[in-house]
Amino acid sequence: MRLEAQRQQVVEACQFLSRSGLVVGTAGNVSIRVDDLVVISPSGVDYEAMSPRDVGIHDLDGNAVDAVLAPSSELALHLAVYGSSEHSAVVHTHAPASTALSTVVDEVPASHYYSALFGGAIRVAPYATFGTQQLADNVTAALRDRAAALMGNHGAVLAGAALPKVLNLVPYLEYVCDVQLRAMASGAPVRVLDAEEIADVARLLAGYGQQATGNR
Repeated sequence: MRLEAQRQQVVEACQFLSRSGLVVGTAGNVSIRVDDLVVISPSGVDYEAMSPRDVGIHDLDGNAVDAVLAPSSELALHLAVYGSSEHSAVVHTHAPASTALSTVVDEVPASHYYSALFGGAIRVAPYATFGTQQLADNVTAALRDRAAALMGNHGAVLAGAALPKVLNLVPYLEYVCDVQLRAMASGAPVRVLDAEEIADVARLLAGYGQQATGNR
């Protein structure tokens, strides 16, 4: 089967999102770009029953190349992200904290240093009906120079160079949004980190963890 490994990755990613409570039902979607092809989750298929064969392959114009089922209703969004960036993986979630925050703010400020993982303050794309080109345009604008954006009154989208890395960031985004919601609920002013600190943290996080040094 063509691009079987990538199709399997999409299945496993969808199941991770479902089991982690980051999507509801069959909401959310996942894709991987491979050269001029996009491997994307199908529309309306139960994640636990999904198989690699259910995951379709489309070209960058949205034409089916190898797909037995209709693609995610957000195919246009995924194509727009790939067309406007160097990203190779996109994950869209309906996680509770990020979705709730998308209904009350236009930007998630850098109230926690984990914001550095996403390039700084997280923009909220204006609402547009799901599956529309307007939504795709709004989200790609919000993602400029960022690894994540919220989708107004809808959810969140994350993008990056590889699906495992993007999936790893999903819980961090939800954490940042949950912290901001709780801070706002206190009624007290929310302290925000400045751009210089976020840039410093980004450099520190890039080298965080155990680094391979070889045998000596």
